[in-house]
Amino acid sequence: MRDIKHHLTDQLLMAYSAGTLPEAFDLIVAAHLSMCDACRAAAESFDATGGALIEDLDTAELSDDSFAATMRLIEGAPKLSAPKPRKKGVLPGPVQDFVGGDLESVKWRSIGMGVKQAIIPTEKDATARLLYIPAGCAVPDHGHRGTELTLVLQGAFQDETDHFGPGDIEVADEDLFHTPVADIGEDCICLAATDAPLRFRSLLPRLAQPFLRI
Repeated sequence: MRDIKHHLTDQLLMAYSAGTLPEAFDLIVAAHLSMCDACRAAAESFDATGGALIEDLDTAELSDDSFAATMRLIEGAPKLSAPKPRKKGVLPGPVQDFVGGDLESVKWRSIGMGVKQAIIPTEKDATARLLYIPAGCAVPDHGHRGTELTLVLQGAFQDETDHFGPGDIEVADEDLFHTPVADIGEDCICLAATDAPLRFRSLLPRLAQPFLRI
């Protein structure tokens, strides 16, 4: 059983339940819920509360052909291919669904100093990426113009706020400027999502930022 110390906020869980998060954030929340019993139980309670509120809403009249129209839409929808079966690995099930498998399916791209990333295609209102940080290496110090969620999948890292291990999630906002450093002994793999570009102090990361979509 994982010893998860850093959890999702109630605000994020409620937004996930309401379906108002960007797709990239939805992916991070779903991945964390697959790893964290406490947050999964909290999310289920928010789902139940939302369901109870819906039951209290006024009903609306439907046209006589609404059911037939719905069936026609379903019949005309494109056929979906069966997803690849999930297997036990580093990547949680929701991430495997996006990547098409575990780590062997990830197409890494170097971003310097041994750090690699793989951007996961999601809707454009936020960006999701897998990060590979070699043991003992650091990500360039940076701040945030919005929100950044970082979920540890393997290894661990430490920054100015705390230490984060497998299953832990860091919620960073515009007030945080930090330098995440992977623990010595094991490479760190994280899933991160941002809804705005990062803020770098160093010149080289700023120059590379448009090309790396960070």
